[in-house]
Amino acid sequence: MTTSNAYASVPPPAAPAPSRRVTDAPTRMFHWLFALSFAGAYLTAESEHWRLLHVTLGYTMAGLLAFRVVYGLWGPRPVRLSVLWGKLSMAPAWLKSVAQAWRPGSAVTVHWRQGQNLVIALAVLLMLALVLPVTLTGYGTFNDWGLALGDDWLEELHEFFGNALLLLVFAHLGMIALLSALRRQNMARPMLTGLAPGKGPSPVAHNRRWLAALLLLAVLGFGAWQWNTSPQGLVPLQGMGLTGNEPSGHDD
Repeated sequence: MTTSNAYASVPPPAAPAPSRRVTDAPTRMFHWLFALSFAGAYLTAESEHWRLLHVTLGYTMAGLLAFRVVYGLWGPRPVRLSVLWGKLSMAPAWLKSVAQAWRPGSAVTVHWRQGQNLVIALAVLLMLALVLPVTLTGYGTFNDWGLALGDDWLEELHEFFGNALLLLVFAHLGMIALLSALRRQNMARPMLTGLAPGKGPSPVAHNRRWLAALLLLAVLGFGAWQWNTSPQGLVPLQGMGLTGNEPSGHDD
């Protein structure tokens, strides 16, 4: 076999599958920072030892919500909250089509994909809406606002909103998993890479990595500031056998 024939027998590398950018970097950064903050806050909610860390993560969620609202009002069109609200505004018409489709002899067809998108948009807006009561009741509990009206009512309200937010998170994750199976594609991919498979123009023209980096630095900076201003840090070493006064293991 000649050298030219050997090269001719090697198939050319496959072209990468076409994809479009549908989610920018700041939105993805917000998503994962918010998810981590909520998970950490929920896991540290029951322990007095982790209270300052729990409070810091709650403040972080409030700050992330503020960023998302500002970005959703004045950011690029694909990330605006008006887009989510526009999807929800179609809910009455979609529900009407479902009701008409159930009538005998009806020729109305239901756009089920639109219904799936409505459910996801509703879950996202409800999760954002719940952050405010969760953080307000948490702040009030931390500062003993409810003592005049009883000992535990504000704390119980805080736990109620926290559990409601957790249920919405699980519902959102379940819906993403179900749609991934029904549509035979990874519906979580846009929040990982910002890309979705398919040809055509990208709805997101600019990735804005610089803004995502600033958001990450702001969250890390706030956490470091909270740590430095707390007398014993966010995770007090006392009670963990690491107070700094422990024997060194040898005699001087």
